Amino acid sequence: MSDEHDPQFELPGPVHPSVRLRAIDAHARRRFGQNFLASEGVIAGIVRAAGLRPGQRVLEIGPGLGAMTRALLAADVDLTVVELDRDLAGHLRDWLGGSPRLRIVEGDAARQDWAALLGGGRAQLPADEKVAVVANLPYNVGTTILTGLLAQPGLFSHLVLMLQKEVAERVVAPPGDRSRGSLSAYCEARAARRVALKVPPGAFVPAPKVHSAVLRLDLYPAPLTEGLAPALVERVTRVAFAQPRKTVRRCLADALEPALADAALAAAAVPPAARPADLDLGQINALSRALEALGAAEALGLAAAAAAPAEG
Repeated sequence: MSDEHDPQFELPGPVHPSVRLRAIDAHARRRFGQNFLASEGVIAGIVRAAGLRPGQRVLEIGPGLGAMTRALLAADVDLTVVELDRDLAGHLRDWLGGSPRLRIVEGDAARQDWAALLGGGRAQLPADEKVAVVANLPYNVGTTILTGLLAQPGLFSHLVLMLQKEVAERVVAPPGDRSRGSLSAYCEARAARRVALKVPPGAFVPAPKVHSAVLRLDLYPAPLTEGLAPALVERVTRVAFAQPRKTVRRCLADALEPALADAALAAAAVPPAARPADLDLGQINALSRALEALGAAEALGLAAAAAAPAEG
């Protein structure tokens, strides 16, 4: 997959990130949110969670020094990596670029056109060509990248992502959980989710100040919006979860006429005193359908709404 590779390439053994950093006279860059995974046990756990088959297409985001990249190549997959740091991308070419199964792309994963990069311009791939994603996501852009990946079920089969522990807890939070927010509902509608691994700070170089968790998300063929436009449901979700400590009625009434909020709640059979964290997908869809029937899309600012949810 590389433009140039060594036909006699042999995969090197694992090397600790601190050794690699000294060898290339480099250091972790805070502006890129770099914390390099150093635990071979954690790396092995991530590869197991991904459940990869030989020849499978895999995308790694933020390969850094290549510890996970090396492990993925050892699993005999066809691997594309996207790295923002030009110096680290150059290091990967020097260390692993000889592999015929590796394609190295310099770019920002938060702004990447995945269909162009992986689908040849196609937004829908055959099931056996869909791409698995493995990534240790930077904390500062992790949610942006996650929601962007989930928006492409035609390209991606499943995601195995390292995120800050608190973000991971929001992603998997069920109705009634205090961590549940708009991000929870967005992800629940798009993938089956589970925590595959909990990761302490000591697994990284340098060690972050927070704990991490690895999620596995298996994408549904289409969002579970019961035939409603996903953009409508996303906007209603953001409005309903805008003030987590207040009632759903108050959140809706702050964005709409109170009478319109009351009519939607009654039509959707959602108790006015319900808190945002109590809403399940069925109730969110019912509210969306009711608001659509009441002609509230314009009042919700739907035309100007962004595709990704808030991080709540």
